[in-house]
Amino acid sequence: MRTHSATGRMFRTTAVKLALLYLAALTLASGGVLVYLSQNTATVLRQQTVETIDAEISSLADRYRIAGIRGLVATVDARSRRPGASLYLVVDFSANQLAGNVEGLDDRVLASGTGQLQRVSYVPIGGGARREAMVRVFELPGGFRLLVGRDLQEQLHFRSLLSEAMRFWLVVVAILGVVTLVFVRRRVLKRIDAMSATGRRIMSGDLSERLPVDGSGDEFDRLAVGFNLMLDRIEALLHGLKDVSDNIAHDLKTPLTRMRNRVEEALRAAPDDPVATEALSRTLEDCDGLIRTFDALLRIARLEAGASDASLEEVDLAMLVGEVAELYEPVVEDAGGTLTSSCEPGLMARVNRELVVQALINLVENALKYGVEDAGGPEGGPGATRLELEARAEGGTVVLCVRDHGPGIPDADKDRATRRFVRLEESRNAPGSGLGLSLVQAVARLHDGRLALRDAEPGLRAELRLPVAGRGRSVAGDDPAVVRAPG
Repeated sequence: MRTHSATGRMFRTTAVKLALLYLAALTLASGGVLVYLSQNTATVLRQQTVETIDAEISSLADRYRIAGIRGLVATVDARSRRPGASLYLVVDFSANQLAGNVEGLDDRVLASGTGQLQRVSYVPIGGGARREAMVRVFELPGGFRLLVGRDLQEQLHFRSLLSEAMRFWLVVVAILGVVTLVFVRRRVLKRIDAMSATGRRIMSGDLSERLPVDGSGDEFDRLAVGFNLMLDRIEALLHGLKDVSDNIAHDLKTPLTRMRNRVEEALRAAPDDPVATEALSRTLEDCDGLIRTFDALLRIARLEAGASDASLEEVDLAMLVGEVAELYEPVVEDAGGTLTSSCEPGLMARVNRELVVQALINLVENALKYGVEDAGGPEGGPGATRLELEARAEGGTVVLCVRDHGPGIPDADKDRATRRFVRLEESRNAPGSGLGLSLVQAVARLHDGRLALRDAEPGLRAELRLPVAGRGRSVAGDDPAVVRAPG
């Protein structure tokens, strides 16, 4: 499986695509050049053959005009005996051979006396294998026939060598292609994998990591240097954010806590004044709400910055969902509703237990607040709440789901629902600050997961999707229901 995965990644890289494109262009160009050379060489050789035949014919025609048929026969007989001679044949009206070095011709060859160029098969005088030749045949007065031609064995041998050269070159190109791909895989993919691994470590919160630079000055080095400068700037900004957060925590949260304590003391000091007691109680609730909102904002900011100090451990998420269900079951029953849970056993993931529990609690609280059925629901009575908690495996992902049977969230608002301080109820009378789903999404992103909001028909399915232990990034990145952080 790893081999297939590595091969698939290799062929998806731009460097490999460019290498394959270059090799394809080289192969086509080389093939075109070889075909051009083959065709032009064949044309030149044919032209030379025709010119040689025509020169021989012109010479023999002069001899025939001067010395007649006897002189022609004598000349043909003499030339036929030379080493590397052209092909000659003189026959009488009965097709009896008078002179020449050719035999075994088809009768139709000699029957044609128009002088047209034709390709024939013959046997040399003295025997041997059949050979190919290009000849012209002329009819002479008295029924005589004259054949003049050239053997094509050298041309055929040359074309055979050229074909072998073409095949050899294609083999060389194939070997070059394999060597290039191996080099790209070892060189390019190694650099890309190293950069990816560094990027994953940076995304997990280790902002001190930097992309490797090998000093070659190639495009990867230039890219790494640019990204490292950007990471330096980001790290400085995040350190500044942390300092600002710490300062805010000291300068604002501490006075809020003191104010709450004073209100609480005043509340205890005036037990007999109902007006003061009510006013102080509301002020105390407002202080608690401000502190909770403040804590949530700081926590979301730190999670989104990857600056959480929380450690990761392998946790049984099914057991975690069961604990949350057990915690909230009496709360839901007191509200006149029902809560059920369904968990597959052994769903292990490497997570921060505290953060995942907080995310599940936020989802349950959100469902309790907004997942109330319309009056006249089939179960639980009018205006009841039915919640379903589920933990299941889906490929390389563990899905933690909280479902309600309320009105749900329109598709147009699902992305907006996870933004900070966004509350879909226009009156904004319900308690809360609009940070619950934002915190869930920050927890999901910290764990390389996703928050998905889906229609349950009726109601809403809020799914916290986390990669299982040892599987890395396995969530469905192309799922249209997956909610991503804006900007």
